[in-house]
Amino acid sequence: MTPAINVLEKSKAAHRVHRYAHDPASEAYGPEAAEKLGVPEARIFKTLVVSLGKKLAVGVVPVSSMLNMKLIAKAAGAKKAAMADPSEVQRSTGYVMGGVSPLGQKRRLPTIIDSSAEDYPTIYVSAGRRGLQIELSPEDLRRLTGGTFAEVAEPAGEAAGIDSRRPAP
Repeated sequence: MTPAINVLEKSKAAHRVHRYAHDPASEAYGPEAAEKLGVPEARIFKTLVVSLGKKLAVGVVPVSSMLNMKLIAKAAGAKKAAMADPSEVQRSTGYVMGGVSPLGQKRRLPTIIDSSAEDYPTIYVSAGRRGLQIELSPEDLRRLTGGTFAEVAEPAGEAAGIDSRRPAP
């Protein structure tokens, strides 16, 4: 059990836990999960922690896209956003890079889920460990994180975003 799974169990939200053999040599965690689970990358969502100056926030975007820093800053009511330092991410969430879940974080951070999640009956997010994904409805994810839906992703390769298919620096 992980803190993310514990949150779901306590809430009684409908969900499924999916396990797969994580390859330690893989640096593209989301695409690896999509491939091993046989799920389109657009339904696997990566959890990215951003710094908004003195506070942190979470962006949840498809692994087939990038997080747009201008859009997440706007959605969070901040002037600008940048990827959070990995040590700060681990300290505030309790999760290691590549296994950060939007659920069950040590300190609940403001969460913005890309609105494309609403296109699917269920999406997949990290369960808090590499090789472990949770499938749940986008609305349950929003409710359990206290999050909001907003357009914060853009196609991979755009200049203003962060490629969510690779771990953050």
